Amino acid sequence: MKEQDTAARTEILARLALSREELRRVLDPPRPEPRPHGGSTPGAVPGGFPRSRTMQMLMSERGLGILGAAAAGLLLARPALALRLLRMLPASAFAKMMLTRAFTALRAKKE
Repeated sequence: MKEQDTAARTEILARLALSREELRRVLDPPRPEPRPHGGSTPGAVPGGFPRSRTMQMLMSERGLGILGAAAAGLLLARPALALRLLRMLPASAFAKMMLTRAFTALRAKKE
C-alpha cells in the first residue's frame, strides 16, 4: 500500500511540475531577441521602460503628435468634457512636461 501511495505521489508531483512549467511559459513568454542595432523594437532599451509596444508608440514623437491631435479634436468637439478631463491632470507636472518639451524643441531648431 505504501509503494502505491509513493508512486501516486511522485506521479502527481511530476504532473504538477509540468503544468507549472506550462503556466510559466504561457504567462511569462521569453523576450524577443534584440535587433543588431539595439532594442527589440525601434527605440526600445533592453529591459527598460516602456516595454509594451503601445506605450513605446505613445511615448515616441509621432505618438505624442497623435495624442495632441486627439486632445485638440476633443477640445473642439466637446470643450466642456475636455476641460473637465484637463482639471483631473496634475497642473504642475503637466506644465513642467510641456515647458520641457517646448525648450527641447527650440534648442533643437537653433542647432
